[in-house]
Amino acid sequence: MQKRISFVIVAVGLLLSAGKVNAQGKIGYISLQELIVAMPEFKKANEDMADYQKALQQQANEYQESYERLDSIFAADSVKWTSAQKQVKRRQLNEAYLKAVNFSQQEAPKMLQAREQELLAPIQQKAVTTTQTVAKENGITYVLSKEQLISFPQGDDILPLVAKKLNITLTKPDAAAPAATKPVTTAPKQ
Repeated sequence: MQKRISFVIVAVGLLLSAGKVNAQGKIGYISLQELIVAMPEFKKANEDMADYQKALQQQANEYQESYERLDSIFAADSVKWTSAQKQVKRRQLNEAYLKAVNFSQQEAPKMLQAREQELLAPIQQKAVTTTQTVAKENGITYVLSKEQLISFPQGDDILPLVAKKLNITLTKPDAAAPAATKPVTTAPKQ
């Protein structure tokens, strides 16, 4: 009888532990970076970023040209000016220089970063929301970032499922890598 009770206790223990394993749920992974790069919204945002960067570069060039124009005028005409005129023109020249440097080194990079966040935030949100939906539909409890994993089974990658849900075709990661945006780095000459 004691053997039977021991067997029942062991059997119940095994059933409970098996229930715990199932209760932990399935684990999947995804590369949100690969997904986002494959989304048509990203391609549009990338084009918008390139246009915005060109506009910022044009503005930086205009500030640079303004400074250079004032510098040329100062160099050519300062011998004819009074001390007071030189002081006013020197202040204008310094302000133009500071404006060009500040824009190129501080304002433009901040503006570029803010624009990038503005464009990418809804795309990232859509990618995360769709991933969560696909995980729920497929009984996946945890979704990990592929970029943080060292080893992973191919079968647990939910990227193809999410891409299918978004009606996008995945390409190789190298072919879809985003064009790196270069910061605006035109600094005036002194």
